[in-house]
Amino acid sequence: MVPRKSPKLDKKQVAETALRLLNDVGLEGLSLRAIAKELDVQAPALYWHFKNKQDLLDEMATEMMRRMAADWAGMSSGGDEGADWQEALRARLRGLRGHLLRYRDGAKVYSGTHFTDLSFAEPMEGNLRMLTAAGFTPARAARAWFTAYTYTIGYVIEEQAMGGRPGGADGAGGAQGAGGVEGYDLAARAERLAAYPLAVEAGWEMFQDQERGFEVGLEAVLAGIAVTLRGSGAS
Repeated sequence: MVPRKSPKLDKKQVAETALRLLNDVGLEGLSLRAIAKELDVQAPALYWHFKNKQDLLDEMATEMMRRMAADWAGMSSGGDEGADWQEALRARLRGLRGHLLRYRDGAKVYSGTHFTDLSFAEPMEGNLRMLTAAGFTPARAARAWFTAYTYTIGYVIEEQAMGGRPGGADGAGGAQGAGGVEGYDLAARAERLAAYPLAVEAGWEMFQDQERGFEVGLEAVLAGIAVTLRGSGAS
């Protein structure tokens, strides 16, 4: 019997397969064994490239960054005159959110990982260059970008955690009902929290229309950056 030869794999191919599989099984169900089965190879073949699941997540996040960087490459990095730094940040952060939402648990995969190449460096340099051209010091440009960037990642982590969850003590109650995201029955939540009217009202605001919620929060972040990091009255 002639032994079957395994196809030659590289990290990028494995990461691309893992991102496709992620939408089917989620982060908890993703494993090197499951990916090996998808690639029709033995699991030990993957251990040549990844010591453990965290190594795999690092490469998946890097592949996500490569795809984002390709999109960001077409955006203007701003200039010395007439640069609208707030609109530039809006575009980049909307793009970040959109990319994270392409994958089930995408924000969890992306957060807290270490990039395995320098694909992040060019877009990061462009973002900081745009902010410094708009009047930020280098240190404040870094803080402004990091603040807006982490707001976006954190928002999407919560957004994806709410969608499709089967229930819990925080007010989720099975299938979507009476408004809200999937898994959140806001009418049932309001009934359970009847003695806490402000908490009830907060639920209607927080758990409906995630697109609008992101935009409202983003405007608050940008307004705060304008006042505290660039200077009061800056545009």
